[in-house]
Amino acid sequence: MRALIQRVKTGKVTIDGQIVAEIAHGLVILLGIGQGDNEEQARFLAGKIASLRIFEDQEGKFNKSILDTGGAAIVVSQFTLYADTRKGRRPSFTDAAAPEVAAPLVDLFAAILCELGIPTRIGVFGAHMLVEIENDGPVTIWLEK
Repeated sequence: MRALIQRVKTGKVTIDGQIVAEIAHGLVILLGIGQGDNEEQARFLAGKIASLRIFEDQEGKFNKSILDTGGAAIVVSQFTLYADTRKGRRPSFTDAAAPEVAAPLVDLFAAILCELGIPTRIGVFGAHMLVEIENDGPVTIWLEK
């Protein structure tokens, strides 16, 4: 399981001109589900992200988590995080989990964030989404479990 998290001032997901998810301060999480990923990895990664200290305190140091700052999250399924570009010029996605495996894990991951106290919105699995990110910092972090 891979997550690319971005600290944002605002984030929004639009499909066919309709806003399906929108937050102010918080995190946009691009989440990739790989072959063999499971609930244990979803729980670990959600817990890690919830407690990750990437928000600034009064002195400008990364000492606060999203829980400390009252931020929200948007989770966007992103199978392209499993792109393999070692051969040729066209990426292979064979390491990404099949949709019937990945979709429930994305939903579970978002539900765990909610359980941990983070208001969480979610994109639409498999849809062509316009993801708008106003990266704050910029702060972008790659996590893998």
